Formats: sequence, C-alpha cells, structure tokens
Amino acid sequence: MRVKVASSYLSRRRKLLEPYLYLLPGICLLIVFMIYPIAKGVFTSFCHYKLNDPNTYFSGLHNYRVVLSEPEFRLVLSNSLWWVLGSITFQFTLGLILAVLLNRPFWGRGLYQAVVLAPWAVPGFLIGLIWKWLFNGQYGVINDLLLRLRLIEKPISFLAMPSTALQSVIVANIWYGIPFFAIMILAALQSIPTEIYDAADVDGAGPITKFFRITLPYIRPTILVTILLRVIWILNYADIIYVMTKGGPLNSSDTLASYIIHKAYTVLDFGQASALGVIFMLILLAYTVTYLTLTKFSRAGEL
Repeated sequence: MRVKVASSYLSRRRKLLEPYLYLLPGICLLIVFMIYPIAKGVFTSFCHYKLNDPNTYFSGLHNYRVVLSEPEFRLVLSNSLWWVLGSITFQFTLGLILAVLLNRPFWGRGLYQAVVLAPWAVPGFLIGLIWKWLFNGQYGVINDLLLRLRLIEKPISFLAMPSTALQSVIVANIWYGIPFFAIMILAALQSIPTEIYDAADVDGAGPITKFFRITLPYIRPTILVTILLRVIWILNYADIIYVMTKGGPLNSSDTLASYIIHKAYTVLDFGQASALGVIFMLILLAYTVTYLTLTKFSRAGEL
C-alpha cells in the first residue's frame, strides 16, 4: 500500500515538473543571452569603466549625468527622430505602392518581384558601401547625374557636409527598407478573398472606395505590426551610418545606436556607452508601450 502511494506521489510530481523540464533549455538560453547581458549592461552603466583606465569602480549616476549634459546627446536624439521619421515614412509609402503594383497580374511578375525585393537580401554593410560610392563628391554617380542634368554647377560632398550627411544616410536606408514593407504588405494583400472585390464590383464600388473600405481594413493589422517592428529595427540599426559617415561630420549623422558604438569603441568608455544603452532601452520600451496602447484603443474604437 505504501509503495503504491509513493509511486502515485512520484507520478504526480513528475507530471507537475514535466512542463518545466521542457521549458528549462529555453529558460537557460534566455538567461544566458538576454537577461544576463541586460543586467550586466545596467550594472556597468553605474561604473567607471574605461578600457584605457585600469581603475574600475562604482560611480553611481555619474555616467548618466555626463551623457545627458553633453550637447551631442541632444543632437543625437534629434538625429534619431529624423532618422526614424524620414526612413519609416518613405519606406512605408513606397513599399505600399510597390506591393499594390506587384499584386496585379502581369507578364514576368515573378522575375520583377525578385529584382525589386533584392535589396532586402543584401547585407547592410554592402548597402553602406554602395551608397557611399554613389554619394561620393568626386566620382559618385549621383553627382554625375546632377551635373549632366545641369541641376548643380559643381560636385557636392554629400557625406562630408553637416547639412546633407543625415539626409544621405536616410536615402540609403529608405532604399534598403522598401522591400520589407513590400513583402509584408504583398503577403497581406494576397490573403484578401477575391469574392469581396467581386461583391464590391457588383455594388458599383470604384477603385478608391475598394482600397479604403476593403484593402486597408484587411491589411491594417499587418501594417501596424510592420511599423512597430521596423521603427525598433531602424532605431537599432547603425550599419549604414557607420559605413557611410561614421556619424560625422561633427555628429551630424549620429543616431543613438551609432553614438553608443562611438562611445564604446572609439572613446573606449563602456560606462557611458552602457548608460546610453539603458537610456536607449527605456526610450524603446516607452515607444512600444505607447504604440501598442494607441493601436489597441484604435482597434477597440473600430469595433
């Protein structure tokens, strides 16, 4: 009798522990690759930690006071805002137009889709090199075209001027990100039942009415998710900026992501870089919560 009770008890314990055993590898990976690096970064942000200084010690909020008081920090925040707004506006608009065009049947559509969506398969490092060459002030293709069209009288050093450096990297990022929106929105468009458009044709609805009353409501969830993800990715993205301008000249094209790289690997101050990283994380968290809250209220209002 006691053996049966013990066996039943062990069986129940095994059933209770079994789900946690399945989750254990994932939890371990989460701790090693996410929780520990975040905790380490937060702790480092409160320390004096420079690679060229052997003395490492707890400094409290000193790193935060330094980075928040720097004039470059306000410029970097402003650049980050324009970097995101400029990139996401044109990426989404042009991606939506491209998706609508590719959704129509025409000869050679498959080949055309492969060519148009190719930039998304190219690494950001190569994208930066390509556009750095295109914007070159001496032998760049863009200067050559503008001179041939007589829109300028002499070559412009787009990447060497504070007034044009940020706009140049935004143009490169727009070209790079259009395929992402086109792919996602095209997939959403192809999931819309054709019967709905047939019924709209019977009711006499025109193309504009069908677009705003049928197409947009159906692809709206996809648009909301892609914009949320793309804004986060663009804010975290520094490959193109680093390759094209390295944040210069005079921090005119620096964003938070590239400025953190500058602090860590040029200034060699990992304490201040970690403080900037924590501030960056809080900004992204505030954006995500605000965006999800607003879109949730918007969906609730439609219902």
